[in-house]
Amino acid sequence: MTREEIKVLVGRFYEDVINKRELAVADEIFALNWVGYDPTSPNPLSGPEGVKREMTMYLSAFPDLRFTVEDLIAAGDKAVVRVTVRGTHKGELMGILPTFKECVVTGIDIHRLYGDRIVETWSNWDALGLLQQLGVVSLPGEGEIGSAKAA
Repeated sequence: MTREEIKVLVGRFYEDVINKRELAVADEIFALNWVGYDPTSPNPLSGPEGVKREMTMYLSAFPDLRFTVEDLIAAGDKAVVRVTVRGTHKGELMGILPTFKECVVTGIDIHRLYGDRIVETWSNWDALGLLQQLGVVSLPGEGEIGSAKAA
Protein backbone atom coordinates (compact mmCIF):
# COMPACT_ATOMS: atom_id res chain seq x y z
CA MET A 1 0.00 0.00 0.00
CA THR A 2 1.13 3.54 -0.65
CA ARG A 3 1.41 6.07 2.16
CA GLU A 4 -1.83 7.72 1.01
CA GLU A 5 -3.67 4.38 0.92
CA ILE A 6 -2.46 3.63 4.45
CA LYS A 7 -3.68 7.03 5.64
CA VAL A 8 -7.11 6.46 4.09
CA LEU A 9 -7.43 2.98 5.61
CA VAL A 10 -6.32 4.04 9.09
CA GLY A 11 -8.39 7.23 8.93
CA ARG A 12 -11.50 5.10 8.34
CA PHE A 13 -11.09 3.61 11.82
CA TYR A 14 -11.40 7.01 13.48
CA GLU A 15 -13.98 8.52 11.15
CA ASP A 16 -16.19 5.57 10.19
CA VAL A 17 -15.89 3.11 13.07
CA ILE A 18 -15.76 5.62 15.94
CA ASN A 19 -17.18 8.96 14.82
CA LYS A 20 -19.90 7.56 12.54
CA ARG A 21 -20.53 4.52 14.83
CA GLU A 22 -20.21 2.10 11.89
CA LEU A 23 -18.66 -0.70 13.95
CA ALA A 24 -19.04 -3.27 11.14
CA VAL A 25 -16.39 -1.34 9.16
CA ALA A 26 -13.85 -2.79 11.62
CA ASP A 27 -14.23 -6.08 9.71
CA GLU A 28 -12.89 -4.34 6.59
CA ILE A 29 -9.99 -2.60 8.32
CA PHE A 30 -8.62 -5.00 10.93
CA ALA A 31 -7.14 -8.44 10.22
CA LEU A 32 -8.70 -11.48 11.89
CA ASN A 33 -5.42 -11.94 13.78
CA TRP A 34 -5.18 -8.23 14.79
CA VAL A 35 -3.71 -7.61 18.25
CA GLY A 36 -4.20 -4.35 20.16
CA TYR A 37 -1.98 -3.29 23.04
CA ASP A 38 -3.25 -0.69 25.51
CA PRO A 39 -1.60 -0.08 28.90
CA THR A 40 -5.08 0.23 30.48
CA SER A 41 -6.09 -3.29 29.39
CA PRO A 42 -4.56 -6.24 31.24
CA ASN A 43 -4.75 -8.46 28.14
CA PRO A 44 -4.24 -7.58 24.49
CA LEU A 45 -7.36 -7.15 22.37
CA SER A 46 -7.78 -9.43 19.38
CA GLY A 47 -9.46 -9.39 16.00
CA PRO A 48 -12.15 -7.07 14.66
CA GLU A 49 -14.49 -8.36 17.39
CA GLY A 50 -12.05 -7.05 20.01
CA VAL A 51 -12.11 -3.64 18.33
CA LYS A 52 -15.91 -3.63 18.30
CA ARG A 53 -16.16 -4.70 21.97
CA GLU A 54 -13.73 -1.98 23.06
CA MET A 55 -15.47 0.70 21.00
CA THR A 56 -18.90 -0.42 22.26
CA MET A 57 -17.67 -0.03 25.84
CA TYR A 58 -16.38 3.51 25.24
CA LEU A 59 -19.37 4.56 23.12
CA SER A 60 -21.74 3.32 25.84
CA ALA A 61 -19.85 5.33 28.46
CA PHE A 62 -19.42 8.39 26.21
CA PRO A 63 -22.35 8.45 23.73
CA ASP A 64 -21.10 11.69 22.15
CA LEU A 65 -17.52 10.41 21.86
CA ARG A 66 -15.59 12.15 19.09
CA PHE A 67 -12.04 11.53 17.91
CA THR A 68 -10.20 14.33 16.14
CA VAL A 69 -7.15 13.19 14.19
CA GLU A 70 -4.51 15.85 14.76
CA ASP A 71 -1.71 14.08 12.86
CA LEU A 72 -1.60 10.93 10.74
CA ILE A 73 1.84 9.95 9.50
CA ALA A 74 2.50 6.86 7.38
CA ALA A 75 5.89 5.31 6.72
CA GLY A 76 6.77 1.80 5.64
CA ASP A 77 4.15 -0.57 7.07
CA LYS A 78 3.14 1.72 9.97
CA ALA A 79 0.88 4.68 10.63
CA VAL A 80 1.19 6.95 13.66
CA VAL A 81 -1.92 8.84 14.71
CA ARG A 82 -2.14 11.65 17.29
CA VAL A 83 -5.70 12.19 18.46
CA THR A 84 -7.77 14.41 20.72
CA VAL A 85 -10.77 12.62 22.19
CA ARG A 86 -13.84 14.40 23.57
CA GLY A 87 -16.95 13.05 25.21
CA THR A 88 -19.44 13.35 28.06
CA HIS A 89 -19.42 10.55 30.62
CA LYS A 90 -23.07 9.40 30.56
CA GLY A 91 -22.67 5.64 31.02
CA GLU A 92 -20.74 3.25 33.23
CA LEU A 93 -17.06 2.88 32.36
CA MET A 94 -15.18 -0.03 33.93
CA GLY A 95 -17.20 0.27 37.14
CA ILE A 96 -17.18 4.08 37.21
CA LEU A 97 -20.76 5.33 37.39
CA PRO A 98 -21.72 8.22 35.07
CA THR A 99 -20.40 11.59 36.23
CA PHE A 100 -21.92 13.63 33.36
CA LYS A 101 -18.59 15.44 33.06
CA GLU A 102 -17.20 16.51 29.71
CA CYS A 103 -13.72 15.11 29.19
CA VAL A 104 -10.89 15.77 26.78
CA VAL A 105 -7.86 13.48 26.49
CA THR A 106 -5.07 13.02 23.99
CA GLY A 107 -3.39 9.91 22.74
CA ILE A 108 -1.13 8.32 20.17
CA ASP A 109 -1.75 5.09 18.28
CA ILE A 110 0.79 3.21 16.19
CA HIS A 111 -0.79 0.84 13.68
CA ARG A 112 1.15 -1.83 11.75
CA LEU A 113 -0.33 -3.02 8.47
CA TYR A 114 0.11 -6.17 6.45
CA GLY A 115 -1.48 -6.17 3.02
CA ASP A 116 -4.64 -4.07 3.23
CA ARG A 117 -5.40 -4.64 6.95
CA ILE A 118 -4.22 -3.38 10.32
CA VAL A 119 -2.55 -6.30 12.14
CA GLU A 120 -1.23 -4.60 15.30
CA THR A 121 -2.00 -1.44 17.25
CA TRP A 122 -0.12 0.07 20.16
CA SER A 123 -2.11 2.74 22.01
CA ASN A 124 -0.89 5.21 24.57
CA TRP A 125 -3.37 7.76 25.88
CA ASP A 126 -3.87 9.98 28.91
CA ALA A 127 -5.82 7.53 31.07
CA LEU A 128 -4.73 9.30 34.27
CA GLY A 129 -6.00 12.61 32.87
CA LEU A 130 -9.36 10.99 32.10
CA LEU A 131 -9.65 9.60 35.64
CA GLN A 132 -8.77 13.03 37.05
CA GLN A 133 -11.40 14.71 34.89
CA LEU A 134 -13.99 12.16 36.03
CA GLY A 135 -13.06 13.01 39.63
CA VAL A 136 -12.12 9.46 40.64
CA VAL A 137 -8.38 10.12 41.02
CA SER A 138 -6.52 13.06 42.45
CA LEU A 139 -2.82 13.68 42.67
CA PRO A 140 -0.98 14.58 45.87
CA GLY A 141 -1.08 18.32 46.39
CA GLU A 142 -4.04 18.98 44.09
CA GLY A 143 -5.93 22.01 45.27
CA GLU A 144 -2.92 23.47 47.04
CA ILE A 145 -1.02 26.52 45.84
CA GLY A 146 2.31 25.52 44.37
CA SER A 147 3.71 22.05 44.01
CA ALA A 148 5.08 21.66 47.54
CA LYS A 149 3.59 22.35 50.95
CA ALA A 150 4.95 25.32 52.85
CA ALA A 151 7.39 24.31 55.59
